Amino acid sequence: MENNNNNNSGKKPGKTNIPKFNLNWMYMIIAVMLVGLLLTNEGSSSNKEVSYDEFQGFVQKGYVSKVTGYDDSSVEASIKPQHVKEVFKEEVSKVGKNPLVLTEAPSRESLANFLEKERQEGHFDGNVKYDKKKELFMLIFWQSLPFLLIIGLWIFFFRRMSAGGGAGGGVFNVGKSRAQLFEKGGTSIKITFKDVAGLAEAKQEVEEIVEFLKEPHKYTDLGGKIPKGALLVGPPGTGKTLLAKAVAGEANVPFFSLAGSDFVEMFVGVGASRVRDLFKQAKEKAPCIVFIDEIDAVGRARGKNPSMGGNDERENTLNQLLTEMDGFGSNSGVIILAATNRVDVLDKALLRAGRFDRQIHVDLPDLNERKEVFGVHLRPIKIDDSVDVDLLARQTPGFSGADIANVCNEAALIAARHGKKFVGKQDFLDAVDRIIGGLEKKTKITTEAERRAIAAHEAGHAGLSWLLEHANPLIKVTIVPRGRALGAAWYLPEERQITTREQMLDEMCATLGGRAAEDLFLGRISTGAMNDLERVTKQAFGMTAYLGMSEKLPNLCYYNNDEYSFNKPYSEKTAELIDEEVNRIVNEQYARAKDILLKHKEQHNTLTELLIEKEVIFAEDVEKIFGKRPWASRSEEIMENEKQQKEAEAKAAAIKAEEN
Repeated sequence: MENNNNNNSGKKPGKTNIPKFNLNWMYMIIAVMLVGLLLTNEGSSSNKEVSYDEFQGFVQKGYVSKVTGYDDSSVEASIKPQHVKEVFKEEVSKVGKNPLVLTEAPSRESLANFLEKERQEGHFDGNVKYDKKKELFMLIFWQSLPFLLIIGLWIFFFRRMSAGGGAGGGVFNVGKSRAQLFEKGGTSIKITFKDVAGLAEAKQEVEEIVEFLKEPHKYTDLGGKIPKGALLVGPPGTGKTLLAKAVAGEANVPFFSLAGSDFVEMFVGVGASRVRDLFKQAKEKAPCIVFIDEIDAVGRARGKNPSMGGNDERENTLNQLLTEMDGFGSNSGVIILAATNRVDVLDKALLRAGRFDRQIHVDLPDLNERKEVFGVHLRPIKIDDSVDVDLLARQTPGFSGADIANVCNEAALIAARHGKKFVGKQDFLDAVDRIIGGLEKKTKITTEAERRAIAAHEAGHAGLSWLLEHANPLIKVTIVPRGRALGAAWYLPEERQITTREQMLDEMCATLGGRAAEDLFLGRISTGAMNDLERVTKQAFGMTAYLGMSEKLPNLCYYNNDEYSFNKPYSEKTAELIDEEVNRIVNEQYARAKDILLKHKEQHNTLTELLIEKEVIFAEDVEKIFGKRPWASRSEEIMENEKQQKEAEAKAAAIKAEEN
């Protein structure tokens, strides 16, 4: 008894092994029903085989209305309705509308002679027809053809409905998960951690997740639990999806990949059904990884949906996701990876420990990380010796990994457009200019007055950025139209983690330098400063309302994270104070910009004329006019130190070569 109990302990009581439903069963049942209807159709006629003598007797009695003779001597005779009962011994309703008597004549000639004789005697007044014998197979085929067509059309439309909607889609598979499965021996991903440059901390976190799956006992033996989920958070293009692909390429476990929008459907209950199906598949494949890209499509905080409560389906899907993530065992081997750049709109229940135990921040790369990213994307590109990766990294502050990949690709396209065999330094610089400023439009028609106004505007920006201590150092100024801009200036922003009030004010002053130069030296202002004014206004509002950097509203932050709130977190009186402070800050910096430009009026005019003449000037030209910049930024110090280091290395190499 004990052995029997042990053997049956793994089975659930009362559960029988019921075979799964298959649509082919339905096809077979319908086909059998149609064939049965064909064979037992009440509208079909009964046939009776008789001897030739009996047939002759029926004709002589006047029972026959029509005779058909075939080339194989077989005969078919139709019986008149009033004599059906005498011939078939049954009622007319049971034998059909056109009952036949079947027999075989000695020959067609004898049949013809017999019928002619009976016609003359008045016993037979029906029709006589002679025809070729139809094959039994063709007869059955033509009789069943309408039913076969109906079955074929039904199956065709049924399969079309089932196949619609992509992988796992369709009317009958609409509740199935659309996750794409990557596993060893099947579809492979060639991206590994070697292809992920920079992101050292984030890469270390996801590498540890792979280790959890490869050697779980290393952690569980000490009493630790394998984390259930990790959320990759960061701006667009920083490499969140790339990290997940690297995990799929490195891990020797099944990897399910899908987007958050794959759960969302117009049908009620479909999203929750897909979540259940996804986790069912994941548990069967455990240990495995499930990656949900752009999880904010389904994980948005409940009550914050854009439809204002009109779409409960999204919330039901999120509820099912929360239940499933907290439903499987902690050491079941299913780890959830998710990526989003909108972590602020995610539901708090989704972010708690036990669901997403880790939040991995994937930030924009710094200077050293950009060098590594360039190193990865330059591998397949044929470059010459003029390409300086350090310079490219300094020229692309604030660029994400996707932006750097675009720069490398654009440089290769520019070099190919000019028929070059290798991609050079200038091609990369042109690519950076193309991405930042837009396409160069040398054919755009501008009058001489417009060119002078643009030159004065850009010279105002360049002069103030050179003279202000905390302004970004200048790289290049141009009055050649690019994109929607009539002129542009390129700067080398200092990479810093925090920004002081003085730095923000200097940047605002330099931004207002273009409008101030127009007002001072041309006596009129233009629409060219619209983008500058927009940036300055937003920055001043941020300083006042969010950062607490104003005099009348110090140390106060009115930032509201509620995305769909229509109420301001401050009173109307405070709103008036904010407007006054924003107006004061902007006007003070505008007056400051005018004062600085007046003190350096001659240098500004010289720079303006140089811009009109050359159209493009560089930091060296500005240095000749204004003198050496009195404040060296950290970026400039790095550049100078690296330059000195390279010169020292070159001298050491030259000395060593001479000694050899």
